[in-house]
Amino acid sequence: MTLNEIKTALANGKTVLWGNEGYKVLECEGSYYIFFARTKDMIGLTQFDGITLNGKEEDFFIVE
Repeated sequence: MTLNEIKTALANGKTVLWGNEGYKVLECEGSYYIFFARTKDMIGLTQFDGITLNGKEEDFFIVE
């Protein structure tokens, strides 16, 4: 998924995951994060440029 596809999916109430079901993409006040529930660690969805994903596009997916 591209950055825009991820943002659109989240805006439409979809659940977006990265890699496996342990990593959930979250939006909080206009910022986007990848959250790992088991350890409660979180990183930004993108690098500091706000464009480059912190993960491969093909590793992001939606669960219904």
